[in-house]
Amino acid sequence: MTIIGVTGGIGSGKSTVSCILSDLGAIIIDADKIAREVTSKGELALDELVDYFGSEILNKDGELNRKLLANIVFNNKEKLEKLNSITHKYVVEKITDRINKLKNEGKQNFVVLDVPIPVEHGFLDIVEEVWVVKSDKEIRVKRIMERSKLSYEEAVKRIEAQKSEDEYLRIASKVIENNGTLEELENTVARLYIQRKLG
Repeated sequence: MTIIGVTGGIGSGKSTVSCILSDLGAIIIDADKIAREVTSKGELALDELVDYFGSEILNKDGELNRKLLANIVFNNKEKLEKLNSITHKYVVEKITDRINKLKNEGKQNFVVLDVPIPVEHGFLDIVEEVWVVKSDKEIRVKRIMERSKLSYEEAVKRIEAQKSEDEYLRIASKVIENNGTLEELENTVARLYIQRKLG
Protein backbone atom coordinates (compact mmCIF):
# COMPACT_ATOMS: atom_id res chain seq x y z
CA MET A 1 0.00 0.00 0.00
CA THR A 2 1.21 3.48 -0.89
CA ILE A 3 0.21 6.37 1.39
CA ILE A 4 0.75 9.90 0.09
CA GLY A 5 -0.04 13.07 2.01
CA VAL A 6 -1.57 16.02 0.15
CA THR A 7 -1.57 19.36 1.94
CA GLY A 8 -1.55 23.09 1.26
CA GLY A 9 -3.01 26.31 2.56
CA ILE A 10 -6.61 27.41 2.16
CA GLY A 11 -7.41 28.24 -1.47
CA SER A 12 -4.32 26.46 -2.82
CA GLY A 13 -6.35 23.78 -4.61
CA LYS A 14 -5.51 20.89 -2.28
CA SER A 15 -9.02 19.42 -2.51
CA THR A 16 -8.99 19.71 -6.30
CA VAL A 17 -5.74 17.71 -6.38
CA SER A 18 -7.37 15.06 -4.19
CA CYS A 19 -10.38 14.90 -6.55
CA ILE A 20 -8.04 14.40 -9.51
CA LEU A 21 -6.23 11.61 -7.64
CA SER A 22 -9.58 10.02 -6.78
CA ASP A 23 -10.53 10.04 -10.48
CA LEU A 24 -7.20 8.31 -11.19
CA GLY A 25 -8.11 5.52 -8.77
CA ALA A 26 -6.68 6.65 -5.44
CA ILE A 27 -8.57 6.19 -2.17
CA ILE A 28 -8.96 9.57 -0.45
CA ILE A 29 -9.03 9.98 3.32
CA ASP A 30 -10.17 13.57 3.85
CA ALA A 31 -9.16 14.93 7.27
CA ASP A 32 -11.64 17.85 6.95
CA LYS A 33 -14.53 15.41 6.43
CA ILE A 34 -13.36 13.32 9.38
CA ALA A 35 -13.10 16.48 11.52
CA ARG A 36 -16.75 17.20 10.67
CA GLU A 37 -17.69 13.63 11.65
CA VAL A 38 -15.92 13.78 15.03
CA THR A 39 -17.47 17.16 15.88
CA SER A 40 -21.05 16.14 15.11
CA LYS A 41 -23.74 15.80 17.78
CA GLY A 42 -23.08 12.99 20.26
CA GLU A 43 -19.34 12.78 19.52
CA LEU A 44 -16.70 13.23 22.24
CA ALA A 45 -14.83 15.96 20.36
CA LEU A 46 -17.95 18.15 20.37
CA ASP A 47 -18.34 17.70 24.14
CA GLU A 48 -14.74 18.87 24.64
CA LEU A 49 -15.28 21.86 22.36
CA VAL A 50 -18.38 22.90 24.33
CA ASP A 51 -16.40 22.56 27.60
CA TYR A 52 -13.78 24.98 26.26
CA PHE A 53 -15.73 27.40 24.03
CA GLY A 54 -19.12 27.29 25.77
CA SER A 55 -22.56 26.15 24.60
CA GLU A 56 -23.00 29.24 22.40
CA ILE A 57 -21.06 27.38 19.67
CA LEU A 58 -24.08 25.06 19.29
CA ASN A 59 -27.13 25.53 17.09
CA LYS A 60 -30.60 25.04 18.59
CA ASP A 61 -30.56 21.39 17.48
CA GLY A 62 -27.34 20.71 19.41
CA GLU A 63 -25.14 20.54 16.32
CA LEU A 64 -21.96 22.59 16.04
CA ASN A 65 -22.38 26.08 14.53
CA ARG A 66 -19.30 25.78 12.34
CA LYS A 67 -19.49 29.32 10.95
CA LEU A 68 -19.61 30.85 14.43
CA LEU A 69 -16.71 28.70 15.65
CA ALA A 70 -14.69 29.60 12.54
CA ASN A 71 -15.22 33.31 13.25
CA ILE A 72 -14.09 32.83 16.86
CA VAL A 73 -10.89 30.93 16.05
CA PHE A 74 -9.75 32.68 12.89
CA ASN A 75 -9.20 35.89 14.84
CA ASN A 76 -7.42 34.17 17.72
CA LYS A 77 -4.35 31.96 17.25
CA GLU A 78 -4.54 30.51 20.77
CA LYS A 79 -8.17 29.44 20.29
CA LEU A 80 -7.39 28.04 16.83
CA GLU A 81 -4.60 25.93 18.35
CA LYS A 82 -6.99 24.73 21.06
CA LEU A 83 -9.60 23.76 18.46
CA ASN A 84 -6.96 21.84 16.50
CA SER A 85 -5.58 20.08 19.58
CA ILE A 86 -9.06 18.94 20.68
CA THR A 87 -10.16 17.61 17.29
CA HIS A 88 -6.76 16.26 16.22
CA LYS A 89 -6.61 13.20 18.46
CA TYR A 90 -10.06 12.03 17.35
CA VAL A 91 -9.25 12.66 13.69
CA VAL A 92 -5.98 10.70 13.99
CA GLU A 93 -7.83 7.80 15.60
CA LYS A 94 -10.32 7.61 12.70
CA ILE A 95 -7.58 7.97 10.06
CA THR A 96 -5.58 5.15 11.68
CA ASP A 97 -8.70 2.95 11.80
CA ARG A 98 -9.41 3.55 8.10
CA ILE A 99 -5.83 2.82 7.05
CA ASN A 100 -5.74 -0.37 9.14
CA LYS A 101 -9.04 -1.48 7.59
CA LEU A 102 -7.62 -0.94 4.09
CA LYS A 103 -4.43 -2.83 5.03
CA ASN A 104 -6.49 -5.74 6.36
CA GLU A 105 -8.36 -5.91 3.05
CA GLY A 106 -4.96 -6.61 1.54
CA LYS A 107 -5.46 -4.63 -1.66
CA GLN A 108 -2.62 -2.74 -3.30
CA ASN A 109 -4.25 0.59 -2.67
CA PHE A 110 -2.92 4.05 -3.44
CA VAL A 111 -4.15 6.03 -0.44
CA VAL A 112 -4.15 9.82 -0.26
CA LEU A 113 -4.35 11.54 3.09
CA ASP A 114 -5.83 15.01 2.41
CA VAL A 115 -4.86 17.19 5.37
CA PRO A 116 -5.06 20.99 5.78
CA ILE A 117 -2.54 21.15 8.65
CA PRO A 118 0.56 19.00 8.18
CA VAL A 119 1.06 17.82 11.76
CA GLU A 120 3.74 15.36 12.87
CA HIS A 121 1.57 12.73 14.58
CA GLY A 122 -1.13 11.26 12.40
CA PHE A 123 0.18 12.69 9.15
CA LEU A 124 3.94 13.04 8.68
CA ASP A 125 4.55 9.80 10.59
CA ILE A 126 2.06 7.90 8.38
CA VAL A 127 2.76 9.11 4.84
CA GLU A 128 5.62 8.11 2.56
CA GLU A 129 5.67 11.41 0.67
CA VAL A 130 4.15 14.85 1.16
CA TRP A 131 2.76 16.61 -1.90
CA VAL A 132 2.31 20.31 -1.17
CA VAL A 133 -0.08 22.30 -3.37
CA LYS A 134 0.83 25.97 -3.70
CA SER A 135 -0.69 28.97 -5.44
CA ASP A 136 0.05 32.68 -5.56
CA LYS A 137 -1.58 34.56 -2.70
CA GLU A 138 -3.85 36.71 -4.91
CA ILE A 139 -5.17 33.62 -6.70
CA ARG A 140 -5.87 31.97 -3.33
CA VAL A 141 -7.70 35.09 -2.08
CA LYS A 142 -9.88 35.15 -5.22
CA ARG A 143 -10.76 31.45 -4.83
CA ILE A 144 -11.66 31.86 -1.15
CA MET A 145 -13.81 34.93 -1.89
CA GLU A 146 -15.70 33.06 -4.62
CA ARG A 147 -16.09 29.78 -2.74
CA SER A 148 -16.88 31.07 0.75
CA LYS A 149 -18.54 34.39 -0.19
CA LEU A 150 -16.06 36.33 1.96
CA SER A 151 -14.70 39.85 1.57
CA TYR A 152 -11.11 40.42 0.43
CA GLU A 153 -10.05 41.23 4.02
CA GLU A 154 -11.75 38.12 5.43
CA ALA A 155 -10.09 35.90 2.82
CA VAL A 156 -6.66 37.38 3.61
CA LYS A 157 -7.31 36.79 7.33
CA ARG A 158 -8.10 33.12 6.66
CA ILE A 159 -4.78 32.72 4.85
CA GLU A 160 -2.83 34.54 7.56
CA ALA A 161 -4.40 32.41 10.31
CA GLN A 162 -2.76 29.32 8.79
CA LYS A 163 0.81 28.14 8.51
CA SER A 164 3.05 30.15 6.19
CA GLU A 165 3.87 28.83 2.73
CA ASP A 166 7.48 28.27 3.86
CA GLU A 167 6.28 25.95 6.64
CA TYR A 168 4.44 23.84 4.07
CA LEU A 169 7.36 23.84 1.63
CA ARG A 170 9.82 22.70 4.32
CA ILE A 171 8.06 19.32 4.56
CA ALA A 172 7.37 18.89 0.82
CA SER A 173 8.60 15.84 -1.08
CA LYS A 174 6.91 17.26 -4.19
CA VAL A 175 5.50 20.73 -4.87
CA ILE A 176 2.45 21.09 -7.12
CA GLU A 177 2.16 24.61 -8.57
CA ASN A 178 -1.49 25.54 -9.09
CA ASN A 179 -1.53 28.93 -10.79
CA GLY A 180 -2.72 27.77 -14.21
CA THR A 181 -5.72 26.00 -15.69
CA LEU A 182 -7.46 22.92 -14.34
CA GLU A 183 -6.15 20.97 -17.33
CA GLU A 184 -2.56 21.91 -16.44
CA LEU A 185 -3.15 20.81 -12.86
CA GLU A 186 -4.67 17.50 -14.02
CA ASN A 187 -1.62 16.82 -16.20
CA THR A 188 0.81 17.61 -13.37
CA VAL A 189 -1.04 15.42 -10.87
CA ALA A 190 -1.44 12.52 -13.34
CA ARG A 191 2.29 12.62 -14.08
CA LEU A 192 3.18 12.50 -10.36
CA TYR A 193 0.66 9.72 -9.75
CA ILE A 194 2.05 7.55 -12.56
CA GLN A 195 5.65 8.17 -11.44
CA ARG A 196 4.76 7.15 -7.87
CA LYS A 197 2.78 4.08 -9.00
CA LEU A 198 5.74 2.92 -11.09
CA GLY A 199 7.91 3.52 -8.04
